[in-house]
Amino acid sequence: MTDNRDTSAPRGRDDPFWNSVASFGLDEIFVLPEWIAGLKGNKTISITGGEGGSIPSELAALVSRVGDCRACVLCEERNTIVFGAGNPSAGIIFIGEGPGANEDIQGEPFVGRAGKLLDKILAAIDLDRNSLYITNIVKCRPPGNRTPAKDEVAACWWILEEQIRIMQPGVIVAMGAPASRTMTGSSEGIGKLRGTIHRYGDIPVIPTYHPAALLRTEALKRPVWEDMKILRKLLDELGLPRAGKNQA
Repeated sequence: MTDNRDTSAPRGRDDPFWNSVASFGLDEIFVLPEWIAGLKGNKTISITGGEGGSIPSELAALVSRVGDCRACVLCEERNTIVFGAGNPSAGIIFIGEGPGANEDIQGEPFVGRAGKLLDKILAAIDLDRNSLYITNIVKCRPPGNRTPAKDEVAACWWILEEQIRIMQPGVIVAMGAPASRTMTGSSEGIGKLRGTIHRYGDIPVIPTYHPAALLRTEALKRPVWEDMKILRKLLDELGLPRAGKNQA
C-alpha cells in the first residue's frame, strides 16, 4: 500500500516553544548530554538516534519540549502525560489509542487489563516490554476513555512523529482503528486494514485490533494471532528486536 503520509515536515517546530526559538533566528538548540543525564539520573548511553544523539537523550529532550502541554482540551482533566515506555532502541514500536484511567494515574501505557492481555500476546511471539517500545497516538487520557477527536490527534501528532524519528524503528504495530488510521493515512476500518503490511514512509506498519477489543469480543483473538504471526515473520527477516540495547 502506498503511504500517503507526509513524514518530511517536522511539525514539532509549529509549537510555541519552537516559535520562540525561531524568533531569535535559531533553527535548533544543542543540549549537552550531561545535562539530560543529570535530569534523568543516569549516564549518557552511546546509542545514536535520529540526528546523531543518543536515543535516550533525544527522548529526554523531547519530554522537556512537551513540558506541561496545553495544546488541546485533553490537558484539562489529565493527571499525567503518558509519554511511552519500554526499550526505545529495540527497533519495534507498538502504538495504541490513548491512556486509560490506570495509565493516567501511573504514567505508563498499557498497565490495566488490556496491558496484561498485551503482555500475553507479546509472550506468545517471544517478546516482552524490554524488547519493544509502547506509546499512544495521544498522550493524555480522553475523558471516559472515549476515542480521541481529530483535533486532539492532530495536536499530539508532532510528538509521535518525533518519537518515531528518534527511535528509527524497523517496524510499527498499530493497535486499534484510531492508531491504524493515523499511521496508514487510511479511513478504512480496522477489519479491512489488518492482515496486510502497510507503510509509514519506509517503515512497515502492521495494523491489528486493540487488546481492549479482545476483552470485549473473544472472537477477535484469532485475527490478532494471525497478525502477530505476520509480525513474527517480519521480525525474523529484519533481525529485530535489536539485541543487547535496552536503553530505556
